[in-house]
Amino acid sequence: MIVLGLDTATTACSVALWADGTVVANRFELMERGQAERLNPMIGEVMDDAALAFRDLDAIAVTTGPGAFTGLRIGLAAARAIALAVAVPVIGVTTFDALALAVPEAERAGRSLVVAVNGKRRDVFYQLFGADGQSCGPGAALDPGAAVDVLPPGPLLIAGDGAPQLRAGLAGNEEAGDGPEARIRFSIAVAPPDAVYVARIGAERRPAEGTAPSAPPRPLYIRPPDARLPRPGTGRGLGVP
Repeated sequence: MIVLGLDTATTACSVALWADGTVVANRFELMERGQAERLNPMIGEVMDDAALAFRDLDAIAVTTGPGAFTGLRIGLAAARAIALAVAVPVIGVTTFDALALAVPEAERAGRSLVVAVNGKRRDVFYQLFGADGQSCGPGAALDPGAAVDVLPPGPLLIAGDGAPQLRAGLAGNEEAGDGPEARIRFSIAVAPPDAVYVARIGAERRPAEGTAPSAPPRPLYIRPPDARLPRPGTGRGLGVP
């Protein structure tokens, strides 16, 4: 099983190849913008490192969000283009799932996991996972200042690139901290999503041979995107006055 993973959802650009249970090549670069210019060269570099051709791929996995409107579209468009060219499925992976998999198991032991994604405004996007690793409902937006009133009871671990915002929102709360006795702890996994985990999840979710193809993945938005597509017959939208 060879899966190409792509991520351009938030503040990084990454590509990884997962083959037979391990990462054989990958690239990861932090960037606020510029993913459109960097993604295709990174794909070429990873394929060259692994000495593989696109026809060797069994699937493409890509983050679907939540994340930046433009970044999500860049990754999804690239994934669909490659998949169409080599006739393989595209598997959507949420940003939440990719970040959750990056959390060390030792940190998660006995705790529910709150995965927080930087929403680029005051709020963060978050999703709760049980101690068994299964999601406990859909993602939602959260004002860090209201976190103490929204987060569920019981031992919690907060991870993801939105965790620093929640840490600030919980500052002064006696239940939050880094010590083992704290009810609300913060993970060391606070980086943006990495395509290594996207590819790994894609390998686990690839449809069985002979299964009817599913619809291409669509972006996951927690709140409506700021950018708008132009209305038919006008030049308005996308910030055009």
